[in-house]
Amino acid sequence: MQINLQHSKAATANLMQITVEESTDIICIQEPYTIKNKVVGISSKFRTFTNARTRSRAAIVVTNKHIDALLFKQFSDADAVVAEITLDGVKLILASMYFDIDRQIEVDLSKFEAVLQHANGVGVLLAIDSNARSASLHDSTTNARGTTLDEYLMSKQLYILNEESLNTIFRNGCGVSNIDLTIITNQLIRMVA
Repeated sequence: MQINLQHSKAATANLMQITVEESTDIICIQEPYTIKNKVVGISSKFRTFTNARTRSRAAIVVTNKHIDALLFKQFSDADAVVAEITLDGVKLILASMYFDIDRQIEVDLSKFEAVLQHANGVGVLLAIDSNARSASLHDSTTNARGTTLDEYLMSKQLYILNEESLNTIFRNGCGVSNIDLTIITNQLIRMVA
């Protein structure tokens, strides 16, 4: 599951309820609920991966005890959490990332590029709040960040799992958009098909 909690205590509580009801194995979170730079509201029964030194805007929560997860500290920071996930001999690299709208998107794409290089043929799944808008990402408009992201995804032959829908992913008082994306490398195509 991927979700942007917008730092909300109520959304976090709802997420915990849904996680139990739906037996969710892994959650990629952007903008988790934090108090004093610590992600809170996530059940202590689950393994939560974040950058513990600063206020995290990304997290990975593993709820299934049968899944092995190893945090890649060299790729993780306040806005990115990267882990190796293994279940029944199947391995993939999972990243939960927040692309700050006030930072050049190329900075975040370089982080992703480092993960792709490290993966060395292992499948990668990236769950991001891109803060980039593009019609090719099923949004109603395209901005400069969206164009840059589109070009990067095409150049790396990455696949967007988001599907076109009448519902938008993000909605607040400022408007609606589809900026939260799930992206995979070609090694994972058969797993999601």
